[in-house]
Amino acid sequence: MSQSGDVKYLQYSRDWLEERLGGRDSLREETDFPLYVHPPEHDPVPAAVLVPIVNHPGGLTLLFTQRTAHLRDHAGQISFPGGRVDEGDADRVATALREAEEETGLSQSRVEIIGRLPDYDIPSGFRVTPVVGWVEPPFELKLDPFEVADVFEVPLGFFLDPANHQRHSDERNGRTRYYYSMPYGERNIWGATAGMLYSLYQTLTAGRGR
Repeated sequence: MSQSGDVKYLQYSRDWLEERLGGRDSLREETDFPLYVHPPEHDPVPAAVLVPIVNHPGGLTLLFTQRTAHLRDHAGQISFPGGRVDEGDADRVATALREAEEETGLSQSRVEIIGRLPDYDIPSGFRVTPVVGWVEPPFELKLDPFEVADVFEVPLGFFLDPANHQRHSDERNGRTRYYYSMPYGERNIWGATAGMLYSLYQTLTAGRGR
């Protein structure tokens, strides 16, 4: 499957997704492409995002947000809805659901949690727990104009095709940084979001090889 205009939805059952998501609790090591990990002396800020899988009649999609350009953290980037853990949050699931509703208006009642992905460290200081949710249409969205410039969906199958995964590296402060990107049309999905998507790819395709 490629990024061309004939990319279609791939259909997987909810049961199959839940089974796969329940089988992994760590990222597959890739020694030639090490991802960022907070040093032991660093106390990361806990955060969570919702990875919303939308069950359209034609197949499954993932829902993303485009952050507004003026935000302090990750301005303008494509992300999953989410944010830092608040004191009143019962757990990471509560954080992901609350943040998703605040940012996009997606009602928590429309989301059923089907699993989670391994925690993901990012250089801006956060340790993010990706919580995977199953969303049944129809649903209404009401974007927070301060945080979210746009929302859009991409077929899940696009991210499960390794031909759509790109690897990059650059030098920052004397250190090599490695990161993924998965451009979709004019949308440049990269950094932590692409890294979590690669984790989803690893989880769902485990045992099939790269």
